[in-house]
Amino acid sequence: MEQRSEPRHRILVTRATVRKQGDSATEAILRDLSVYGCRLACTSEHNEGERVWLRLKESLPIAGTVMWNDGAHIGCRFDAPIERSLMRSLTLIIR
Repeated sequence: MEQRSEPRHRILVTRATVRKQGDSATEAILRDLSVYGCRLACTSEHNEGERVWLRLKESLPIAGTVMWNDGAHIGCRFDAPIERSLMRSLTLIIR
């Protein structure tokens, strides 16, 4: 059962990065997005509950929490909803 309050939009943005406290940013691929969170494919290790900072396209850093990790993807919840203008610019790239 879907429990999200906003729909996720499937997209593919290769210019995303994810960074843990004290680490360098690593490349990630943004797979889907809502104003409250996202799913990223990344090779770096992230544990549930871990704080991360994301850059999507050329955005300012977005703080969030890793909610799940399946070994190939992580699901993140943003600390605050992202701007609707950023959401529009990212979802218009690929449909």
